[in-house]
Amino acid sequence: MGYKIAVVGATGNVGREMLNILAEREFPADEVFPLASRRSIGVDVSYGDKTLKCRDLDQFDFRGIDFCLMSAGSVVSKEWSPRIGAKGCLVIDNSSCWRYDQDVPLIVPEVNAHALEDYMRRPQRRNIIANPNCSTAQLVVVLKPLHDAARIKRVVVATYQSVSGAGKEAMDELWNQTKGIFVTDVPEPKKFSKQIAFNVIPHIDLFLDSGDTKEEWKMTVETKKILDPKIKLTATCVRVPVFVGHSEAVNIEFEKPLSAEEAREMLREAPGIMVVDKRENGGYVTPVECVGDFATFVSRIREDATIENGLNLWIVSDNLRKGAALNTVQIAEALVNRGLLQKAA
Repeated sequence: MGYKIAVVGATGNVGREMLNILAEREFPADEVFPLASRRSIGVDVSYGDKTLKCRDLDQFDFRGIDFCLMSAGSVVSKEWSPRIGAKGCLVIDNSSCWRYDQDVPLIVPEVNAHALEDYMRRPQRRNIIANPNCSTAQLVVVLKPLHDAARIKRVVVATYQSVSGAGKEAMDELWNQTKGIFVTDVPEPKKFSKQIAFNVIPHIDLFLDSGDTKEEWKMTVETKKILDPKIKLTATCVRVPVFVGHSEAVNIEFEKPLSAEEAREMLREAPGIMVVDKRENGGYVTPVECVGDFATFVSRIREDATIENGLNLWIVSDNLRKGAALNTVQIAEALVNRGLLQKAA
């Protein structure tokens, strides 16, 4: 007997990717229910070689459902996740709504899957598990083996984040502006604060009093919660005219010596990571090559001579996959593989 799974937000970029990944990875599902708002009732979505029709979230009965993969934004999650969890269904939420709640685990399976065991033993748990921000997920997968080896003191990261992280409207805006520059007039920015085509925008999410954006704050707080609260991290998050795939330039300072060659070998052995690091033309990965792949890619591994025990890295991953849909499915897989979830009646 397999599991019954509901996917909320099934018509969005990430929701559709969740359905694709459930099928690709042959998750043991007996039934899959795509759910969305009332205006999307009857919309077709793909699940492997099947076509499923979306149902109305408001009318769906979650009794007997094992997993709810939630990808409908913080507003929907805040209202629905506690209600769904109270039915005995385990919610894995992709929004920012629950990430900073001390009673909700924030999970990247390659890094802190052990936290699931503690959570599932709690008699009064809320049945909500949070998925981290897309830029954090790919970062901590790489930091984890290096931290275990040499203890990370400080991380400085600059992100190059694709427009798909801001949703379908953002992708459409990049397409329309790019086309407009060559064919018609450039449309005015709507989703972004400035033109995104042939430009970069050092502004993702809201500005805080500190001068950081909320996206930069998220990376700091989430890395501490997932990996180690002692790590100091500062980030500059930038939106770039790329459709899919987030990139990060990362500088790491360690407590102990760690050579580039040692780091390279550790990362080659680490789960979820692919090292492509040749010091030649094309000997690195860019967003174009990472699209559709499960791995987080690491390139440009080199020592930083300006600090003691420092390394520089280039990290690239498909943000719709590891940064969102894949990590969500991997959390469900970890629960199943560790025998932590009893199937609903």
